[in-house]
Amino acid sequence: MSLNKIIIDIEQQHQVSFNYLEENIAGLQLMPPKRSLSLDQKLEYLTQSTNLSFENIDNKFINIHKNKELTQKICGYVFSATDKKPIENANISLNNKAQVKTDYNGYFECIKTNTNTLLVSHIGFLSKRVSADNSDPKNCFQIVLEPEITELKEIKASAILASGISKNTDGSFEIKPKKFGILPGLIEPDALQAMQQIPGVNSIDESVSSINVRGGTHDQNLFLWNGIRMFQTGHFFGLISVFNPNLAHTISIYKNGSSAFFGESVSSVVDISSTPETTEKNSFGAGINMINADVYGKYNLSKKSFIEISARKSITDFVETPTYKEYFNKVFQNTTITDFAQNQNVDYQSDKQFGFYDATFKYAQKIGDKDQIILDLITIQDNLEVFQSATAYDIYRSENNTLRQQNYGGNLSWKRNWNSFNTTKINIYNSAYELLGNQRTSIGNQLVIQENTVNNNGINLENQHILNSKFSLNDGYQFNEIGVTNLERVSNPDFFRKVKDVLRTHAVIVEGKYNDTISRIYFKAGTRLNYIENFKKFIIEPRIQFNYGINKNLHFELLGELKSQNSQQIIDLQKDYFGIEKRRWIIANNTSIPIQRSKQLSLSLFYKKNDWLLDIENFYKRVNGITTSSQGFQNQLEFVRTTGDYEVLGTEILVQKKMNHFLTWFSYTFNNNNYDFPNYEFQRFPNNFELIHTVSWAVMYEKNNFKIALGTKWTSGKPITSPDVSQIDFSDPVLVYHKPNNTNLHVFSQVNLSSTYKWESVKGIQYKIGISILNILNRKNEIGEYYRISSLTNSIEEVETFALQRTPNMSFRVSL
Repeated sequence: MSLNKIIIDIEQQHQVSFNYLEENIAGLQLMPPKRSLSLDQKLEYLTQSTNLSFENIDNKFINIHKNKELTQKICGYVFSATDKKPIENANISLNNKAQVKTDYNGYFECIKTNTNTLLVSHIGFLSKRVSADNSDPKNCFQIVLEPEITELKEIKASAILASGISKNTDGSFEIKPKKFGILPGLIEPDALQAMQQIPGVNSIDESVSSINVRGGTHDQNLFLWNGIRMFQTGHFFGLISVFNPNLAHTISIYKNGSSAFFGESVSSVVDISSTPETTEKNSFGAGINMINADVYGKYNLSKKSFIEISARKSITDFVETPTYKEYFNKVFQNTTITDFAQNQNVDYQSDKQFGFYDATFKYAQKIGDKDQIILDLITIQDNLEVFQSATAYDIYRSENNTLRQQNYGGNLSWKRNWNSFNTTKINIYNSAYELLGNQRTSIGNQLVIQENTVNNNGINLENQHILNSKFSLNDGYQFNEIGVTNLERVSNPDFFRKVKDVLRTHAVIVEGKYNDTISRIYFKAGTRLNYIENFKKFIIEPRIQFNYGINKNLHFELLGELKSQNSQQIIDLQKDYFGIEKRRWIIANNTSIPIQRSKQLSLSLFYKKNDWLLDIENFYKRVNGITTSSQGFQNQLEFVRTTGDYEVLGTEILVQKKMNHFLTWFSYTFNNNNYDFPNYEFQRFPNNFELIHTVSWAVMYEKNNFKIALGTKWTSGKPITSPDVSQIDFSDPVLVYHKPNNTNLHVFSQVNLSSTYKWESVKGIQYKIGISILNILNRKNEIGEYYRISSLTNSIEEVETFALQRTPNMSFRVSL
């Protein structure tokens, strides 16, 4: 406030009159004294804050004089560090008392006292303290302020497919589970179930352990949980995601154009983070559905640290719900376990025990204003025990099967903000995976043990440099070591095999970004240089993301990438691990198991106006170095070992409309996906994971705390190989096939429904109830078909595998 205004206020409050020269108080501004102070206290405050003395005459008249002995001033100019231009209206605080502002030239001046500290501040700039004790009154300060830059992700569209899902300018899809609305068949924000609604993402066998992105296999996707690579993604052998849906804060999904900091995948990237972007209050939640129960808690230890714990466990140990029974029938159909039951019809007995759990722990600590340390731990486990026995024709037969699958992981990360322009992140991680099968049979007293273990550890270093408001540069280094062990042990007759391989890779990454929101240009390009220590081999992987806003409604996007992968999952025999879990991890040897390499390019147009949204994307993808054992063949190629590639050409279309509380969308995907095995007699034929046509439709209604969604998914049948009946001698049958994947299964069609309702008590406790029904029409959808010779009838059997039939689920959740 100007000193003149302060004087007028004091005159009115204390009934006094001030005498002064206008030139002595002209231009002076300071914080006004509190009205509760006495007249003398106010005059003392004004004396300390200005170069003036106040003479009180009988509490009626106050004379103001200029102190000649304290006329020394402090002056200065304030500039911006980016363009060196003066900053107008910057606040200059002297000893946290008097304040002046800079003029249009960035100039200011104030009176110097015994000790002086200037605090210079302005919106959009970092505040700066300047010591003025040794200032020269003849030379003004030259103060430069650094801009305060907060980089926000550019979002192209929010509420895409559902609230809580958005599409970013870099082409990625982002899911915020805590803001998630509802999707057909889902009552929880399950990341791996939700991503299957995105055009181009499918699961050919209705499993989150077999997610196919643009024709790729599940193991070609990179799944990261807080920087830890996860080798197990599904509970209940793929029907439930291992990632607690109530824990994650951000899930980023890249179909193409992923950052150069993501390696070891030739298909998509799913990056899950449970670290909050801002400080959150203490919270607690617990819930239960017809498969599992979970609990979650976050507690702030201080203003700069917190811990977060979550745990989830199946309830199948205590009760067999209708949901569990449908899941069980889906998982165990056509396995050695159900084969045992079908082959016995006298005095058959069976005892099953199945359960799973997962748990996570997070500790976050800020150190000062620049550093933060985060520790993340995760453990996942599935256990199955099945004991079967039967007496037929006076022969007793029994089997005792045990199957365990688990994944442990840990990540320690350190982040330092050197200043507003430079940040460094370092994280050290480990992921350990094990799949163990143990089968004991009474006939022959035979014991079969199979084991597949993976140990993956490494270190990542990333530096971020903001060059200016439009340009940024990232660089870094990554070291990764992966060891894979495969063990087989058989008794009677005795057999033992154990193979262990270790692969070490180094990577140097450089990535630059240009983002001009005014001209609507986003361009990001990077290169990853991999060095595989074992093979002394270099691989260069360039990546590109380009987005141009033709106008504010229409965007053009170009994405491209070259990627490689050193590990993959193969199937030795379809009946490994009792036929329930067949895939085991191996690593490349650069000969019979080559390094997989991919290249992908996509072009898209994105239009959004008046709550209409249209996204059309065309892509080309080619993956080299695949093996037949990684593709799940159940025809003449099941026992053939050769290498080749697959090539996909496709189109993905999404149309969406929002109307008040309704959101509806329609998507269509076309894929032309073919194998190419040069050393096989039939060199080129359709891919096992080709779904030529996929159509999805959904409508959602959300108002206040009530949500409901209805949707359907229709796909053309997957390719299968039929036997050539004309060449089979049925008296002593041997399977002879037509050309691989010469025909297709019937159309897959499913209608799903889900609904949730949330309410809050007067004490602030939130309650949420949900219900879902998968396959409302109870359609019998065939998802697999193969042929085999029956040992009982010595004839050819057609074996069919079906999707889930009508499956209800309910959930209840409490949070505060």
